[in-house]
Amino acid sequence: MPCIRLSDEKLCWKVYIDIKIAHLLLAFDLPDLFHFDKYITSSFTFYLTVFIENTMKRPLHFLLANVFACFAYLFSSSATQAQTKVHLGLTTAGNASFVLDQGLSADPRYNSTMTYKFSPVGFVLGLDLTPTFGLSLESILSRQGQIYEIIGQVNNVATAVGERRISLEYLQLPLLMNFMGGGSSRTRANFMLGPQFSLLTKGLETYQQTQKATFTLPQEAELPSYADPGSYNAQTRTYTVSSTQEQVLANSESNNPIQQFKKSQFGVAGAFGLNIDLSNFLFLTTQIRANYTITDMRNEDFINLAQQGNTSDIFGRRGNLLVGVQLGLHYMFGGTRSNTRMLVK
Repeated sequence: MPCIRLSDEKLCWKVYIDIKIAHLLLAFDLPDLFHFDKYITSSFTFYLTVFIENTMKRPLHFLLANVFACFAYLFSSSATQAQTKVHLGLTTAGNASFVLDQGLSADPRYNSTMTYKFSPVGFVLGLDLTPTFGLSLESILSRQGQIYEIIGQVNNVATAVGERRISLEYLQLPLLMNFMGGGSSRTRANFMLGPQFSLLTKGLETYQQTQKATFTLPQEAELPSYADPGSYNAQTRTYTVSSTQEQVLANSESNNPIQQFKKSQFGVAGAFGLNIDLSNFLFLTTQIRANYTITDMRNEDFINLAQQGNTSDIFGRRGNLLVGVQLGLHYMFGGTRSNTRMLVK
């Protein structure tokens, strides 16, 4: 993939031209003749590429605002077209949540566990531009994180002696391309893919040990502040920690930059499943869904310290991965596809 470097001015012109082309095609009722769905797909892919290439180079807010402005205009411009359909929906999801931390995975003091989280509610604004292609703008309250077991030596036996909990809550804003099966049957397949911007609403990482244990300190890490005084053996690199009170390692409400999480993250979301028409105007979506963050969730101040070996953790990139099942109930303005077919007959 070629590396794209666009100035703010050039990117604004790209957005402006896309808007004008889309407006002209829709105004003259030429979407089918000029393959409007393919044009939108290629334009959408361009913006996704810009996101990936520039996410660490420039503020995400600028790119996000331009992309949302472009597609918001497409929504408003095409909503009056006969072939387009607008739908609103509510979603809920249950997920397996993973915090993929290369440092914690390489650290013998920790062992990851399966962790399940709930995304209680989401809102969807969808636009079917053609019978087989559409766009979906969503807002999802998502709970994420993972529990790591703390592994120490108790009587020379590796034992789980506590938990390291990472608990996060985000407002996820995915903007997805929606590819749908053709035909007018009540059940159709769908596949969705696109960028996702996540805003942190709450974050907490804690260390809670309930049993005295001995640990071996990795070469890349510093002695933790909660180690028992005088327990460190420099020759064996071992130290002891007695049962401790809960230690707060990171908190979104902390005033210390080293303990803070990033306020926003960029990632990619995808899903596949079925659309099922329930009535003349309602349809159900059932999907296997996943999203992965490209940017690290931790504050840059902590990352810089960890890279220099000045924290009690082995440094490694950390990202969120969610895999789960999502259900949605949607209202289709103008009627569902199977209802439209019956009206035509």
